[in-house]
Amino acid sequence: MSKDFTFNIKNICLDENYHPSDNTRITTNFANLARGESRQQNLRNALKMINNSFNALAFWDNPKADRYSVELDIISIDMDINGDGDAFPSIEILKTNIVDHKTDERIEGIVGNNFSSYVRDYDFSVLLGEHNKGQSQFSVPENFGELHGKLFQYFVHSNAYKQHFKKLPVICLSVSDNKTYYRTDNQHPVLGVEYQPNESSLTEQYFKKMGLQVRYFMPPNSVAPLAFYFFGDLLNDYSNLELISTISTMETFQKIYRPEIYNANAVAGNCYQPNLNNVDHSLTQIVYDREERSELAIKQGKFAEENFIKPYQTVLEQWSAKYAL
Repeated sequence: MSKDFTFNIKNICLDENYHPSDNTRITTNFANLARGESRQQNLRNALKMINNSFNALAFWDNPKADRYSVELDIISIDMDINGDGDAFPSIEILKTNIVDHKTDERIEGIVGNNFSSYVRDYDFSVLLGEHNKGQSQFSVPENFGELHGKLFQYFVHSNAYKQHFKKLPVICLSVSDNKTYYRTDNQHPVLGVEYQPNESSLTEQYFKKMGLQVRYFMPPNSVAPLAFYFFGDLLNDYSNLELISTISTMETFQKIYRPEIYNANAVAGNCYQPNLNNVDHSLTQIVYDREERSELAIKQGKFAEENFIKPYQTVLEQWSAKYAL
Protein backbone atom coordinates (compact mmCIF):
# COMPACT_ATOMS: atom_id res chain seq x y z
CA MET A 1 0.00 0.00 0.00
CA SER A 2 1.24 3.45 -0.85
CA LYS A 3 -0.25 5.20 2.17
CA ASP A 4 -1.52 4.49 5.65
CA PHE A 5 -5.11 4.57 6.80
CA THR A 6 -6.01 7.76 8.64
CA PHE A 7 -8.25 8.29 11.64
CA ASN A 8 -10.56 11.15 12.50
CA ILE A 9 -11.23 11.28 16.26
CA LYS A 10 -14.26 13.18 17.56
CA ASN A 11 -15.71 13.46 21.03
CA ILE A 12 -19.08 14.46 22.46
CA CYS A 13 -20.14 14.77 26.07
CA LEU A 14 -22.43 12.03 27.37
CA ASP A 15 -24.85 13.89 29.61
CA GLU A 16 -28.62 14.09 30.01
CA ASN A 17 -28.87 16.16 26.82
CA TYR A 18 -27.04 13.62 24.64
CA HIS A 19 -28.58 12.57 21.31
CA PRO A 20 -26.96 9.72 19.31
CA SER A 21 -25.39 10.72 16.00
CA ASP A 22 -26.47 9.09 12.73
CA ASN A 23 -23.28 6.97 12.71
CA THR A 24 -23.64 5.65 16.26
CA ARG A 25 -24.61 1.98 16.65
CA ILE A 26 -28.03 2.06 18.29
CA THR A 27 -27.22 -1.10 20.28
CA THR A 28 -24.35 0.69 22.00
CA ASN A 29 -24.99 0.98 25.76
CA PHE A 30 -25.18 4.77 25.96
CA ALA A 31 -27.07 5.21 22.67
CA ASN A 32 -29.78 2.76 23.68
CA LEU A 33 -30.44 4.82 26.81
CA ALA A 34 -30.85 8.02 24.83
CA ARG A 35 -33.95 6.99 22.89
CA GLY A 36 -37.70 7.24 23.38
CA GLU A 37 -39.84 9.25 25.74
CA SER A 38 -37.71 8.39 28.79
CA ARG A 39 -34.38 9.28 27.18
CA GLN A 40 -33.48 12.23 29.41
CA GLN A 41 -34.58 10.53 32.62
CA ASN A 42 -32.72 7.37 31.57
CA LEU A 43 -29.50 9.32 31.12
CA ARG A 44 -29.98 11.32 34.31
CA ASN A 45 -30.58 8.18 36.36
CA ALA A 46 -27.67 6.29 34.82
CA LEU A 47 -25.23 9.15 35.47
CA LYS A 48 -26.44 9.38 39.07
CA MET A 49 -25.89 5.64 39.51
CA ILE A 50 -22.34 6.03 38.16
CA ASN A 51 -21.54 8.86 40.59
CA ASN A 52 -23.00 6.99 43.56
CA SER A 53 -21.02 3.89 42.69
CA PHE A 54 -17.82 5.90 42.25
CA ASN A 55 -18.12 7.57 45.65
CA ALA A 56 -18.93 4.28 47.36
CA LEU A 57 -15.67 2.80 46.04
CA ALA A 58 -13.57 5.96 46.56
CA PHE A 59 -14.62 6.24 50.19
CA TRP A 60 -11.37 7.53 51.73
CA ASP A 61 -11.45 11.25 52.68
CA ASN A 62 -15.01 11.19 51.39
CA PRO A 63 -17.26 11.09 54.49
CA LYS A 64 -20.45 12.29 52.76
CA ALA A 65 -19.90 10.15 49.65
CA ASP A 66 -20.18 13.19 47.41
CA ARG A 67 -16.59 14.22 46.77
CA TYR A 68 -16.39 12.98 43.17
CA SER A 69 -18.43 12.98 39.99
CA VAL A 70 -17.68 11.27 36.69
CA GLU A 71 -17.83 12.99 33.31
CA LEU A 72 -18.11 10.83 30.20
CA ASP A 73 -17.01 11.58 26.66
CA ILE A 74 -18.04 9.46 23.69
CA ILE A 75 -15.01 9.01 21.45
CA SER A 76 -15.90 8.29 17.81
CA ILE A 77 -13.17 7.07 15.47
CA ASP A 78 -13.82 7.31 11.73
CA MET A 79 -11.42 5.47 9.43
CA ASP A 80 -10.44 6.83 6.02
CA ILE A 81 -9.21 3.98 3.81
CA ASN A 82 -8.42 5.78 0.56
CA GLY A 83 -7.46 9.18 1.92
CA ASP A 84 -10.31 10.82 0.03
CA GLY A 85 -12.27 12.01 3.06
CA ASP A 86 -14.84 9.21 2.77
CA ALA A 87 -14.55 7.76 6.29
CA PHE A 88 -16.28 4.78 7.89
CA PRO A 89 -17.38 4.90 11.58
CA SER A 90 -15.06 2.16 12.79
CA ILE A 91 -15.02 2.39 16.60
CA GLU A 92 -16.74 4.16 19.48
CA ILE A 93 -15.41 4.04 23.01
CA LEU A 94 -15.97 5.96 26.25
CA LYS A 95 -13.52 8.22 28.04
CA THR A 96 -13.95 8.86 31.76
CA ASN A 97 -12.91 12.02 33.58
CA ILE A 98 -13.13 12.49 37.33
CA VAL A 99 -14.06 15.76 39.01
CA ASP A 100 -12.77 16.14 42.59
CA HIS A 101 -15.10 18.70 44.18
CA LYS A 102 -12.88 18.98 47.26
CA THR A 103 -9.79 20.14 45.36
CA ASP A 104 -11.57 21.45 42.24
CA GLU A 105 -9.30 19.18 40.23
CA ARG A 106 -10.29 17.41 37.02
CA ILE A 107 -8.54 14.05 36.74
CA GLU A 108 -8.21 12.17 33.48
CA GLY A 109 -9.73 8.71 33.65
CA ILE A 110 -9.53 5.66 31.39
CA VAL A 111 -10.33 5.45 27.68
CA GLY A 112 -12.07 2.34 26.38
CA ASN A 113 -14.66 1.15 28.89
CA ASN A 114 -17.52 0.48 26.48
CA PHE A 115 -16.48 -0.87 23.07
CA SER A 116 -18.61 -0.40 19.96
CA SER A 117 -17.68 -1.69 16.51
CA TYR A 118 -19.67 -2.23 13.32
CA VAL A 119 -17.04 -4.68 12.05
CA ARG A 120 -17.44 -6.78 15.20
CA ASP A 121 -21.20 -6.83 14.45
CA TYR A 122 -20.36 -8.10 10.98
CA ASP A 123 -18.09 -10.84 12.32
CA PHE A 124 -20.49 -12.14 14.97
CA SER A 125 -23.91 -11.42 13.46
CA VAL A 126 -23.27 -11.97 9.72
CA LEU A 127 -20.06 -13.86 8.99
CA LEU A 128 -20.39 -16.36 11.85
CA GLY A 129 -24.04 -17.05 11.02
CA GLU A 130 -23.40 -17.55 7.31
CA HIS A 131 -20.46 -19.86 8.06
CA ASN A 132 -22.58 -22.12 10.28
CA LYS A 133 -25.76 -22.05 8.19
CA GLY A 134 -26.90 -25.62 7.54
CA GLN A 135 -24.03 -27.09 9.55
CA SER A 136 -24.66 -29.74 12.19
CA GLN A 137 -21.78 -28.58 14.38
CA PHE A 138 -20.74 -25.04 15.29
CA SER A 139 -17.36 -23.88 13.99
CA VAL A 140 -15.45 -20.63 13.50
CA PRO A 141 -14.26 -19.42 10.07
CA GLU A 142 -10.54 -19.43 9.39
CA ASN A 143 -8.92 -16.11 10.39
CA PHE A 144 -12.08 -15.10 12.25
CA GLY A 145 -11.56 -11.66 13.84
CA GLU A 146 -8.10 -11.22 12.34
CA LEU A 147 -8.92 -8.14 10.24
CA HIS A 148 -10.81 -6.49 13.11
CA GLY A 149 -7.96 -7.25 15.51
CA LYS A 150 -5.36 -5.76 13.21
CA LEU A 151 -7.43 -2.64 12.57
CA PHE A 152 -7.89 -2.11 16.30
CA GLN A 153 -4.20 -2.55 17.09
CA TYR A 154 -3.27 -0.32 14.18
CA PHE A 155 -5.45 2.42 15.66
CA VAL A 156 -4.19 1.99 19.24
CA HIS A 157 -0.58 2.27 18.08
CA SER A 158 -1.24 5.14 15.67
CA ASN A 159 -0.03 8.69 16.13
CA ALA A 160 -3.67 9.80 16.23
CA TYR A 161 -4.29 7.68 19.33
CA LYS A 162 -1.08 8.80 21.04
CA GLN A 163 -1.90 12.46 20.42
CA HIS A 164 -5.30 12.14 22.11
CA PHE A 165 -4.75 9.64 24.92
CA LYS A 166 -2.01 9.14 27.50
CA LYS A 167 -2.63 5.49 28.32
CA LEU A 168 -3.71 2.35 26.51
CA PRO A 169 -7.40 1.41 26.65
CA VAL A 170 -9.23 -0.83 29.11
CA ILE A 171 -12.50 -2.40 27.95
CA CYS A 172 -14.96 -3.77 30.50
CA LEU A 173 -17.56 -6.40 29.58
CA SER A 174 -20.00 -8.72 31.30
CA VAL A 175 -19.10 -12.32 32.08
CA SER A 176 -20.33 -15.13 29.85
CA ASP A 177 -23.39 -17.09 30.92
CA ASN A 178 -22.02 -20.32 29.42
CA LYS A 179 -18.87 -20.46 31.54
CA THR A 180 -18.14 -21.18 35.18
CA TYR A 181 -15.94 -18.83 37.22
CA TYR A 182 -13.92 -19.86 40.26
CA ARG A 183 -12.96 -17.47 43.04
CA THR A 184 -9.22 -17.19 43.74
CA ASP A 185 -7.29 -15.94 46.77
CA ASN A 186 -6.04 -12.90 44.84
CA GLN A 187 -7.66 -9.64 45.91
CA HIS A 188 -7.10 -6.04 44.84
CA PRO A 189 -8.32 -3.08 46.97
CA VAL A 190 -10.30 -1.57 44.09
CA LEU A 191 -10.82 -4.31 41.52
CA GLY A 192 -11.77 -6.74 44.27
CA VAL A 193 -11.63 -10.53 44.22
CA GLU A 194 -10.21 -12.23 41.15
CA TYR A 195 -12.05 -15.10 39.43
CA GLN A 196 -10.76 -17.61 36.90
CA PRO A 197 -12.96 -19.08 34.13
CA ASN A 198 -13.15 -22.81 33.49
CA GLU A 199 -12.38 -22.33 29.79
CA SER A 200 -11.66 -19.73 27.14
CA SER A 201 -14.55 -18.18 25.19
CA LEU A 202 -14.94 -16.99 21.61
CA THR A 203 -15.07 -13.41 22.94
CA GLU A 204 -11.75 -13.92 24.74
CA GLN A 205 -10.17 -15.28 21.57
CA TYR A 206 -11.62 -12.43 19.52
CA PHE A 207 -10.26 -9.79 21.89
CA LYS A 208 -6.90 -11.57 22.03
CA LYS A 209 -6.59 -10.86 18.31
CA MET A 210 -7.09 -7.21 19.25
CA GLY A 211 -3.98 -7.58 21.44
CA LEU A 212 -5.92 -7.62 24.70
CA GLN A 213 -5.50 -9.85 27.75
CA VAL A 214 -8.40 -10.49 30.11
CA ARG A 215 -8.80 -10.83 33.89
CA TYR A 216 -12.00 -11.23 35.89
CA PHE A 217 -12.59 -9.28 39.12
CA MET A 218 -15.59 -8.78 41.38
CA PRO A 219 -15.20 -5.27 42.89
CA PRO A 220 -16.30 -4.39 46.44
CA ASN A 221 -20.09 -3.85 46.70
CA SER A 222 -20.59 -5.91 43.51
CA VAL A 223 -22.45 -9.20 43.15
CA ALA A 224 -20.69 -10.66 40.08
CA PRO A 225 -17.29 -10.42 38.40
CA LEU A 226 -16.61 -8.18 35.41
CA ALA A 227 -14.30 -8.95 32.49
CA PHE A 228 -11.46 -6.43 32.12
CA TYR A 229 -9.66 -6.47 28.76
CA PHE A 230 -6.36 -4.60 28.71
CA PHE A 231 -2.80 -4.18 27.43
CA GLY A 232 0.17 -4.34 29.81
CA ASP A 233 -0.42 -4.58 33.56
CA LEU A 234 -3.98 -3.83 34.67
CA LEU A 235 -3.15 -3.66 38.37
CA ASN A 236 -0.15 -1.35 38.11
CA ASP A 237 -0.60 0.76 35.00
CA TYR A 238 -3.67 2.60 36.28
CA SER A 239 -4.42 4.54 39.46
CA ASN A 240 -7.16 3.56 41.88
CA LEU A 241 -9.35 6.47 40.76
CA GLU A 242 -8.86 5.55 37.11
CA LEU A 243 -9.94 1.97 37.79
CA ILE A 244 -12.91 3.12 39.87
CA SER A 245 -14.10 5.32 37.00
CA THR A 246 -14.25 2.27 34.73
CA ILE A 247 -15.88 0.02 37.34
CA SER A 248 -18.57 2.53 38.29
CA THR A 249 -19.38 3.35 34.66
CA MET A 250 -19.50 -0.14 33.24
CA GLU A 251 -21.13 -1.88 36.18
CA THR A 252 -23.92 0.69 35.98
CA PHE A 253 -24.52 -0.23 32.34
CA GLN A 254 -24.46 -3.93 33.24
CA LYS A 255 -27.01 -3.43 36.02
CA ILE A 256 -29.30 -1.91 33.40
CA TYR A 257 -28.69 -4.47 30.63
CA ARG A 258 -27.82 -7.60 32.63
CA PRO A 259 -29.80 -7.18 35.87
CA GLU A 260 -30.13 -10.97 36.22
CA ILE A 261 -26.34 -11.04 36.78
CA TYR A 262 -25.27 -7.61 38.02
CA ASN A 263 -28.33 -6.58 39.97
CA ALA A 264 -28.93 -10.03 41.44
CA ASN A 265 -29.98 -10.27 45.08
CA ALA A 266 -27.33 -12.90 45.87
CA VAL A 267 -23.56 -12.41 45.65
CA ALA A 268 -21.46 -14.72 43.45
CA GLY A 269 -19.94 -17.56 45.46
CA ASN A 270 -16.68 -19.47 45.15
CA CYS A 271 -18.00 -21.31 42.09
CA TYR A 272 -20.12 -18.96 39.98
CA GLN A 273 -22.27 -19.70 36.92
CA PRO A 274 -23.92 -16.53 35.51
CA ASN A 275 -27.58 -17.08 34.74
CA LEU A 276 -29.65 -14.82 32.46
CA ASN A 277 -32.78 -16.65 33.61
CA ASN A 278 -32.20 -15.74 37.25
CA VAL A 279 -35.49 -14.37 38.62
CA ASP A 280 -33.99 -13.27 41.94
CA HIS A 281 -32.85 -9.85 40.79
CA SER A 282 -33.91 -6.20 40.95
CA LEU A 283 -34.64 -3.87 38.04
CA THR A 284 -33.37 -0.34 37.66
CA GLN A 285 -35.81 2.47 36.86
CA ILE A 286 -34.34 2.75 33.37
CA VAL A 287 -36.14 1.74 30.16
CA TYR A 288 -34.29 -0.68 27.90
CA ASP A 289 -35.40 -2.93 25.02
CA ARG A 290 -33.13 -5.98 24.99
CA GLU A 291 -35.03 -7.80 22.22
CA GLU A 292 -34.65 -4.86 19.85
CA ARG A 293 -30.93 -4.78 20.62
CA SER A 294 -30.47 -8.36 19.37
CA GLU A 295 -32.36 -7.68 16.14
CA LEU A 296 -30.41 -4.50 15.41
CA ALA A 297 -27.05 -6.27 15.75
CA ILE A 298 -27.74 -8.12 12.47
CA LYS A 299 -28.75 -4.89 10.69
CA GLN A 300 -25.59 -3.22 11.94
CA GLY A 301 -23.49 -6.14 10.72
CA LYS A 302 -25.10 -5.85 7.28
CA PHE A 303 -24.36 -2.11 7.30
CA ALA A 304 -20.66 -2.87 7.87
CA GLU A 305 -20.68 -5.48 5.13
CA GLU A 306 -22.25 -3.16 2.57
CA ASN A 307 -20.35 0.02 3.46
CA PHE A 308 -16.95 -1.26 4.55
CA ILE A 309 -16.19 -4.95 4.02
CA LYS A 310 -17.33 -5.28 0.39
CA PRO A 311 -16.32 -1.85 -0.99
CA TYR A 312 -12.80 -2.06 0.46
CA GLN A 313 -12.35 -5.85 0.41
CA THR A 314 -9.34 -5.92 -1.91
CA VAL A 315 -7.56 -3.06 -0.14
CA LEU A 316 -8.25 -4.55 3.30
CA GLU A 317 -7.06 -8.01 2.28
CA GLN A 318 -3.82 -6.62 0.84
CA TRP A 319 -3.24 -4.49 3.92
CA SER A 320 -4.04 -7.31 6.34
CA ALA A 321 -1.60 -9.64 4.57
CA LYS A 322 1.23 -7.12 5.00
CA TYR A 323 0.40 -5.77 8.46
CA ALA A 324 2.25 -7.74 11.14
CA LEU A 325 0.91 -7.69 14.71
